[in-house]
Amino acid sequence: IAHIYCEEVFGVVGENFTFPVKTDEKEGEVTWTKIFIITWTKNKDKVAEWEWRNKPKYFEHFHNRSVLMEDGSLTIINLKKNDAGTYELQYWDSERDHNLMFKLDVFDSFPEPKISCNSSGDNLALNCTADFQRPLNYSWKLSHDEHNSQSQNLSIPLEKVNHTMKATCIIKFSQIERSSEVSLIQCLP
Repeated sequence: IAHIYCEEVFGVVGENFTFPVKTDEKEGEVTWTKIFIITWTKNKDKVAEWEWRNKPKYFEHFHNRSVLMEDGSLTIINLKKNDAGTYELQYWDSERDHNLMFKLDVFDSFPEPKISCNSSGDNLALNCTADFQRPLNYSWKLSHDEHNSQSQNLSIPLEKVNHTMKATCIIKFSQIERSSEVSLIQCLP
């Protein structure tokens, strides 16, 4: 009996996308098993295959647009809208057959975040926004500081702001990440 694993994944047109393959996990550690045969399909049509000691073979429009690694991971280069679909990885190791399934959705674009700032009392208030059809993960990084925040908003005491400080807002969705930076000197009153 094969273990079926299904994950919803996302990419952006024009970018490279790698399926997040973990071939064997034990107590939080990834241990690689010797894989002998790998087959990837999209909507039941063959995409790529590899047999131990041979070079990978690619099919249809994935020829010259994908890279199959010996650990089973598949990277599609220069994603296209029609790459969306249900992908299945079947691999055989020395123990048994395995199946992993992924539903890939391809978005037209992924926005750069916009940063706005103003002073409010004794603090500098920063806000990061991005117009996207799915919920995003937001985080902040400050130069000269190891302060990281996992929020859309960031408040910094004015006495800690110096003329060389910069703030970077990072937005992330699936494997997609964008960032914008602002010099805090331009935010001061």
